[in-house]
Amino acid sequence: MPAVTSAPAAARPTSTPLADAGIPLGALDGRYRGVVAPLVEHLSEAALNRERVHVEVEWLLHLTRVVPGAPQPTEQDVATLRDLVEGFDADSVAELAATERETAHDVKAVEYYVARHLEGTSLEGAEALVHFCCTSEDVNNLAYALMVRGAVTQVWLPAATALVDALADLARASAEVPMLARTHGQPATPTTLGKELAVLAHRLRRQLRRVQGAEYLGKINGATGTFGAHVVALPDVDWPAVGRTFVEHLGLTWNPLTTQIESHDWQAELYADLARFNRVLHNLCTDVWSYVSVGYFRQQLGAHGSTGSSTMPHKVNPIRFENAEANLEVSNALLDVLASTLTTSRLQRDLTDSSMQRNIGTAVGHSLLAVDNVRRGLAGLDVAEDVMARDLDATWEVLGEAVQSVMRAQAVAGVPGMDEPYERVKELTRGRRVDGPAMHEFVAGLGLPDDVAARLAALTPATYTGLASRLVDELG
Repeated sequence: MPAVTSAPAAARPTSTPLADAGIPLGALDGRYRGVVAPLVEHLSEAALNRERVHVEVEWLLHLTRVVPGAPQPTEQDVATLRDLVEGFDADSVAELAATERETAHDVKAVEYYVARHLEGTSLEGAEALVHFCCTSEDVNNLAYALMVRGAVTQVWLPAATALVDALADLARASAEVPMLARTHGQPATPTTLGKELAVLAHRLRRQLRRVQGAEYLGKINGATGTFGAHVVALPDVDWPAVGRTFVEHLGLTWNPLTTQIESHDWQAELYADLARFNRVLHNLCTDVWSYVSVGYFRQQLGAHGSTGSSTMPHKVNPIRFENAEANLEVSNALLDVLASTLTTSRLQRDLTDSSMQRNIGTAVGHSLLAVDNVRRGLAGLDVAEDVMARDLDATWEVLGEAVQSVMRAQAVAGVPGMDEPYERVKELTRGRRVDGPAMHEFVAGLGLPDDVAARLAALTPATYTGLASRLVDELG
C-alpha cells in the first residue's frame, strides 16, 4: 500500500496560539471526549498501529512453525513479542512515529519497529521473517478487522444494549398506561405508552442481533491475492491453509478470494446495520420529543440542568434527544458513505479505502454519543399519566371504530338494523369532537343486543386499548 504520511513541513500551516495549545479540531475530541474516549482504544491511529504490530508479531510467530529452518522462539520470546502489543503506549507511538519519519511509509515503519524488537530474543537474525510475503494490505485488512470488532463488541454494543434494556424497562413500567394514539398526527385508536415504546425497543433489539452476528473477514494472500511470492519462495507449503489458520487464529473469518485488498463487504454490511439501528433510534428521538411537546412526558429538572433557555427561564428543553438526532444524522452520513464506497476498488487495488477507513472512528463515535444522550434523556423523564388521561377523555370520537366494528359483527350474526355501520358512525364523528354522553346516546339507539350494548356502554377511550399491555410481554 502506498504510504500515508504527514504533510511535509513546507505544506503545514504556520503555528497559531490555538493550534500550539493543542485545541482539538472536532467535537468528538473536544466537547464530547469523555463519552467517546473508550473508542480511542480501538479506532484511533494509535490503535491502528498497535493492531498492525499485533498482526506482524502473530504472523512472525506463525511462520516459525511453517518456514523450514526458522528459529524457534522460547516462551519468554513469545511473551516479549506479544508485550509489544499489550504494552503499546505513548512511548511506543512516539518510537513508531520516529521510524515512520524515516520510512515515509506507515506499514514499513511497523515492520522495522517489530524487527528492531527481535534483538535479544531467539529470533534475532531472523528479521527476514517479519512481513514475509506480505503486502501492506495483508496487515491493514486484519488490523482494521480487529479494531472494528473490538470497538463494536467491547464499546458500542454494550452501550447500545444498555440503552435498549432501559427503554424496554420503561415500556414494561408503562405497559398499562393508556395513551391517545396519533396516526397522521390526528387522534386515533388509543394504545398504551408502554406498547409504543415496546415497538421501538423490539425494532432496536432486532438490529442489535444483526450487529451481534456480524462477521469480521480477513485475508493474507499477497499483492494480488494469488500467493505468488509465497509459492515461489516455498513451493511445498500449503499456503492457503497457512493463511486460513492464521486468520482464524486471530479470531476472524477467512476470505479465500480477494484482490490485493480484502473486499470490505463485511464492513459495508456492518455499517448498514449500525446505520439502521441509528435510524430506528432517530425515530425514538422524534417520538419522545413529540410526547414531551404535548406533555405526555415531564422532564426532571435535575436531569437537564437549570438553564433551558438563555432568555426564557421557564423552559426545560429536550436537549438530549435533539443532540442525539444531530449526532445520528452525522453518524449515518459517514456510515452510508463507508458502506457505499468500500465495496468498490478499481481493478486489483486503489487507495480510496485507506482514506475512507480512517473515518470509521468518527462514524461510530457520533453513534455512541447519540446512544449516551438518549440513555440519559430517558432517565430524565417522568410519565404524565394525568395529561394522557385528559386527552383521552376529550376524544370520545375515537370509539367510532369500536362501535362500527361491533355493528359489523352483529350484522354478520343476523341482528337487524346494523346496516351501513361505517357511514352512520362517520356521520356522528367525522371532524367533530364527541363527548361521553353523546357517544352513549348514539350506542343506546342502535338496537344492539343488551349484552353487547352494555359492553360498549362500559367502554371508554382509556379502556379501548385492546391487547396493548399484553403485547409488551413480547419483549421477553
